[in-house]
Amino acid sequence: MNPFKSLVACHMLLLFMACGSGNTNPTSLFEIQLEGNKTDFQQHETVGVAIKNKKDKSITSVSYAIDGKALEVNGNKITFDLTTLGNKTLKATINYDDSSAEVSKNIKVLAPHPPALYTYEIIEEYPHDIKAYTQGLEFYEGVLYESTGKKGKSSLRKVDFKTGEVLKQIDLEASQFGEGITIMNGKIYQLTWQSGIGLIYDLEKFVKTGSFQYGESKEGWGLCHDNQKIYKSDGTEKIWFLNPETLAEEDYIEIVTNKSVFNMANELEYVDGKIYANVYQKPSMMIIDAQSGAIEGVINFGGLKEKVTQHKELDVLNGVAYHPERKTFFVTGKNWDTLFEVKMIKK
Repeated sequence: MNPFKSLVACHMLLLFMACGSGNTNPTSLFEIQLEGNKTDFQQHETVGVAIKNKKDKSITSVSYAIDGKALEVNGNKITFDLTTLGNKTLKATINYDDSSAEVSKNIKVLAPHPPALYTYEIIEEYPHDIKAYTQGLEFYEGVLYESTGKKGKSSLRKVDFKTGEVLKQIDLEASQFGEGITIMNGKIYQLTWQSGIGLIYDLEKFVKTGSFQYGESKEGWGLCHDNQKIYKSDGTEKIWFLNPETLAEEDYIEIVTNKSVFNMANELEYVDGKIYANVYQKPSMMIIDAQSGAIEGVINFGGLKEKVTQHKELDVLNGVAYHPERKTFFVTGKNWDTLFEVKMIKK
């Protein structure tokens, strides 16, 4: 070989090796190991943790964090004392040989307890429009507001809940499929299913005044609020937090049981720190902690559908509204001719 070419080749090889060593993938050096090789854990669970040192580096310190919050290490154990639950990324920052690296592991942090079981007691029954494909319900100053779905049939309604009379109605565009609603700061917010927009109405004048675009969420399902932020379900495991001024999606919680992440929250209602959510296509409702996302209770509304007029357009339970003065819940379904005032009873 030409000596000059050989020298150039050696130089290039050394240069490549030098560059490569500065860009070593941290996962080739270290790996997070969790006790029992588990990836699913309960909130507040304590588990053993270690770093697999693949290249026998001289480690000087290791720190762990989830959601940017440092986890305290006691006797090579960490505790998942997290505020929010669901899919998480455990990150380890490792200092070694005058350098540092970060590696991560995907885990799930689930509810600490199984959900409590509830049944129901019917307090009263009221007439309801049998043609209303109910997607959202909410009380405001004793008046029931309702959103109905189906393209070409979607509407926003102001209803006398005692008689079922529709006092006022705004029809949506034929291409829009109406979904959940909530009322806050003198405005009614209504979702559409797959159009990627929400609609805004003036509560007092009962007229449409604007719209807003969805962010990362692709669909609109349910809405509620806690007087500070708006909660939005989208058919996934996430419930989004919307800024009531800008309607921007600022954060989210994930819905979990003690065994898995859950993704079937539909219509929503907020009461005293809990989100009551219809389970999509099921005669049941979840009670979700609005801070953590843990499903704390499940209400079985089995048998309620059989109490309404049976017809070919009859569909599933959907729609939940809390009456703050009466301190009772109102539920109905898609194309049901009855609105039920109910009390939920823990088994």
